[in-house]
Amino acid sequence: MTVTAAANSCAGTLYVVATPIGNLEDLSARALRVLREVALIAAEDTRHSARLMAHFGISTPLMACHEHNERVEGGRFLERLQAGADVALISDAGTPLISDPGYHLVRQVRAAGIRVVPVPGACALIAALSASGLPSDRFIFEGFLPAKAAGRRARLELLREEPRTLIFYEAPHRILECLEDLEAVFGGERAAVLGRELTKTFETLKGLPLGELRAWVEADANQQRGECVLVVAGWQAPVGDGLVGSEALRVLDLLLAELPLKRAAALAAEITGVRKNLLYQLALERKQ
Repeated sequence: MTVTAAANSCAGTLYVVATPIGNLEDLSARALRVLREVALIAAEDTRHSARLMAHFGISTPLMACHEHNERVEGGRFLERLQAGADVALISDAGTPLISDPGYHLVRQVRAAGIRVVPVPGACALIAALSASGLPSDRFIFEGFLPAKAAGRRARLELLREEPRTLIFYEAPHRILECLEDLEAVFGGERAAVLGRELTKTFETLKGLPLGELRAWVEADANQQRGECVLVVAGWQAPVGDGLVGSEALRVLDLLLAELPLKRAAALAAEITGVRKNLLYQLALERKQ
């Protein structure tokens, strides 16, 4: 047994506990038990979490663990764990670390050889995806896009030909601007679903092509309030040999700048998988 293992053999456990994103009935029986039994709860906002604890009659002490103090205060939680106390980590809503604080604490605790145990439950992105009707076998979570339009569009341009289903979180005061940019970059026909206020009284799940979804949100101010999740269909390669994706064209242009036309087309075909004859024809057109 190593010194570290020996030192931590009597250490406590850090439980990463998911809390409801709206409906309080979504707090699992296991989560309730853990929150009652641990010595301390590390909470993103102690005032917010105090109301949740009061609702369930949980008297476990709360200590703040948020994005502004997580790196500095993580040592205090680590000390408690090393002394043998169990600690629960929660965020304001949903699963900790998913666009919420907790990463630095979990990383510190694992680096110290202390056990970390997930207590799964509500997660807005999974809830939205599960009810979206869009492909769920492969997806990517992009969290919050940049707040400013230029940064947001630049990020979306990088994702324009991503074939997996895309999931975004968005603030209500930016949801319309975000949909406008998605429509501009991805096209108005791309399928999308808006999940708003999931599990809450005014829950919305609206699926439309991006252009229609943007117009629907624009026409109803109520849809520009509350917590928002956007699920967007992935890019599908155009049907037909006459259409080539932007990445293949970018590769072809780079090679044309350095190589003879025929060689550039052949090499681009090897790199991208697009038919050589098609790329050769495109190279001829671009050279003219």
